[in-house]
Amino acid sequence: MKLKVKGLEFGYTSMPVLADVCLGLAQSEMLGIVGPNGAGKSTLIRCINRILSPKSGCVLLDEMDIKKMDGMELARKMGYIPQTASQTFPTTVFDAILMGRRPHIGWRSGEEDNEKVLDVLELLDIEDLAMRDIKELSGGQQQRVFIARALAQEPEVLLLDEPTSNLDIRHQLEVMEIIKDLVAKEGISAMMAIHDLNLASKYTDRLLIMKEGRIFDAGSPSDVLTPENIRSVYGVEAEVISRVDSNGERPYIVPIRPLTE
Repeated sequence: MKLKVKGLEFGYTSMPVLADVCLGLAQSEMLGIVGPNGAGKSTLIRCINRILSPKSGCVLLDEMDIKKMDGMELARKMGYIPQTASQTFPTTVFDAILMGRRPHIGWRSGEEDNEKVLDVLELLDIEDLAMRDIKELSGGQQQRVFIARALAQEPEVLLLDEPTSNLDIRHQLEVMEIIKDLVAKEGISAMMAIHDLNLASKYTDRLLIMKEGRIFDAGSPSDVLTPENIRSVYGVEAEVISRVDSNGERPYIVPIRPLTE
């Protein structure tokens, strides 16, 4: 496994958020984390990225405990795209992406770093945006820029926290296609917390479904997204239909009604 999480626990004072979470992320795998609000999806991503400090357990990257890595070393190996990535100051798209090179160069960039930014701009098909102010872009365009900045780090693992939040359906599909292509073509391992079950089903190789800070089930989308699991975890009656698309046979969830108490 490229990444391993063993016995991770996290909480705020007397309120536990994560309890004994164990998982693995394989090389070139796209792993989705689903579950209702408050299940611990985003907290898990932030603990793995060392934004939050777990109370116990460990995260291993290539068998090395990330606690033993300094910040720059971790940033060279792990890229992170937060749920709401916003700029607090005006900057061009080019310069925003160039910030992703800092783990490799410190504060001084060279020709090689500029070339890397150009490569990433081309990869994500946003060359025409290079000199635009990032604040002038649409939500979908900004999300591409934040993905590009993470890729400029040349990470081996990409962590994404709700990458399609606040995007319309077209931009949701575009972002998911970009991430899927990156995993397939660049050999990156990706782990994402995602709210939409049908997007998770369509694009991920494997899913974890969380409930109350624990992993309730794990496996392929077809194994995990069952009427029984959706009923138990979300409290919703749903029909699950099998559909075939470019990613193979996948379950499609049709919510019917919430369970009554």
